[in-house]
Amino acid sequence: MTITPTPPLPTTAALEQRLRERLQPDRLDVIDESWQHAGHMGANEAGIGTHFRVQIASHLFTGMSRVARHRLVYDSLQDFIDQGLHALAIEAEASPTGTAPITKNP
Repeated sequence: MTITPTPPLPTTAALEQRLRERLQPDRLDVIDESWQHAGHMGANEAGIGTHFRVQIASHLFTGMSRVARHRLVYDSLQDFIDQGLHALAIEAEASPTGTAPITKNP
């Protein structure tokens, strides 16, 4: 019998690096909220690496709908989802100046 090793769980630093490489954000916050989901579907005993919040502003989002912005973030992180990232809360907006704060989507 062959045992396939479990891939490492995603980390905040790894998600940040990937999003910086792919989406060139002007502002980016990645928060691991896994500990808040203990006992929920998709959570693990360690309380890390399964539930994240991404707050991102990028000029690449200019002219995109909310769904298109979210799809771009999901596509950028797909291999992390395959590794065990279970839930991703996304707050994404266009920021042509690089100084706009993240605001909640209406």
